[in-house]
Amino acid sequence: MNPRINRRSLWLAALISGTALLPRIVDATVVEFQTVMGNFEVNLYDNATPATAANFLNYVNNGAYTNTLFHRSVAGFVVQGGGFTFDLAVPLDLVPTNAPVVNEPEFSNVRGTIAMAKVGGDPNSATSQWYFNLANNSANLDGQNGGFTVFGQVIGNGMDVIDAIAALPRFDFSGATNEIPLRNYTTTDFNNLVPIDDTHLVIITAVIVTDSTVDSAAGLNPAPNTLISSSSPSTPPPTGGGGGGTFSVFALFGLLLAYRFRTTRRLRMHTRGA
Repeated sequence: MNPRINRRSLWLAALISGTALLPRIVDATVVEFQTVMGNFEVNLYDNATPATAANFLNYVNNGAYTNTLFHRSVAGFVVQGGGFTFDLAVPLDLVPTNAPVVNEPEFSNVRGTIAMAKVGGDPNSATSQWYFNLANNSANLDGQNGGFTVFGQVIGNGMDVIDAIAALPRFDFSGATNEIPLRNYTTTDFNNLVPIDDTHLVIITAVIVTDSTVDSAAGLNPAPNTLISSSSPSTPPPTGGGGGGTFSVFALFGLLLAYRFRTTRRLRMHTRGA
């Protein structure tokens, strides 16, 4: 057999099967969040936090974040999403999660960064949920639970959109939605049991790749995490590893249907965490 032909055949076979001996790299660094409040871009730290960036991009490329929600907003702290989908039906669905990703606490939780939510007491439990830091949360989040992995930062004027989301009124529908931001919804609506629909929820219609240049983060200068140790949080940390967080049956149905029981609405159930 001609050795040249044999090598070429092996190479083609490897390409077709996806097992060619090529370097394994993260094939994107800039993604765009398309939301009902406006669009913004995030530059990933793909070279410094490769496992986390690859994990996030896997969800992006599979369309897992299409029609998901910002389900948690804490003033001056974070806005959080990546856990629940909205398909104009009840109950809400959990975002299907992959295996947890290894923790990579290289950078600090400063304003404008995106980081992974996870289960309290388990540093390597992040799956689909993430959050944006609204302020410098390094003292609270860089040290606890092995440090929360920051894997990218908002670029351009993107924080204008995130700040607008954070400025929305928040309501307690219990469970994972005990701090949910809502549009066009008031305390009066809440007290009168007005049902919630897509005109109220802060929906992420899609997250897409806009720049696949692997070294596009080279010009960024993220702050290093210098506090990786055990600490006690002053604010409940972002939680949502494993199965995507706790979400009560009442919260699932209550987002779209008026509650029959006022006491259910008042119940505050903590999501899993420290």
